[in-house]
Amino acid sequence: MPEPYNILFLCTGNSARSILAEALTNSLGKGRFQAFSAGSMPRGEVNPHALPLTRSLGFEDQAFRSKSWDEFAQPGAPPLDFVITVCDDAAGEVCPIWPGQPMTAHWGVPDPAAVAGPEAEIGAAFAETCRRLRNRIELLLNLPMASLDRMSLQGRLREIGETRDSPAP
Repeated sequence: MPEPYNILFLCTGNSARSILAEALTNSLGKGRFQAFSAGSMPRGEVNPHALPLTRSLGFEDQAFRSKSWDEFAQPGAPPLDFVITVCDDAAGEVCPIWPGQPMTAHWGVPDPAAVAGPEAEIGAAFAETCRRLRNRIELLLNLPMASLDRMSLQGRLREIGETRDSPAP
């Protein structure tokens, strides 16, 4: 697979977790990865609690939008190397046929958008989700891509999704 690697992060609503994963990968991947995000039933807007985190990575709010995964199954869509679900609902859905025969994995993390309560509690949930996604994305970025065959790489992707997240310090 040539660099940059195209990676699609999926979540049902494409408003929080998948958006954060897209931002983190595009920031940390430093041109080695081109990340996208989408949802099976997109909410149509990015969760406002995700935006401070994407801004902290250097992105403008307009860099992200909630969109359908169908966009990535259409002719002319970028060929995908990886498709990773970040929510349990999306992992259980029947996905479109992706161009490029991408490797798939599930990296489920709790939905920070489901947290109700004071702003500080919601902000903390979003920060924790971002931290967990960052840990997994950093594991991906540190894989020796050139020396792994497809089967080994697929196994490593799945192992990353099974990574036990230690609590925040």
